Amino acid sequence: MAKFQRHVFVCINERDPSDARGCCASKGSADVAAAFKSKLYERGLKRIVRPNKAGCLDQCARGVTVVVYPEAVWYGGVTVEDVDEIIDKHVVGGEPVERLVIPDDRLTGRRVED
Repeated sequence: MAKFQRHVFVCINERDPSDARGCCASKGSADVAAAFKSKLYERGLKRIVRPNKAGCLDQCARGVTVVVYPEAVWYGGVTVEDVDEIIDKHVVGGEPVERLVIPDDRLTGRRVED
């Protein structure tokens, strides 16, 4: 089994259209997930970085949500057009794409204290 340097999780969760939070699926997450998969493969990163489709990441209002581990950098509002920049700057270069980062204090869910 390959030991990956990074995992890229793309939320593809789908909610009922009446849900006020919306969902990543309705914002194009399937296309974003496909773009990560094909572009990482094209760059020769197939066995180094693993793109994963994820269920709900609990950031529905900020979708399409992407999280990159092991750095635990959360991105919101990601489009297919952002994928190259995330790969080039963050996955390859190690520098998060600040304009897309969801700050820790804006993440929904329960805060875990260190």
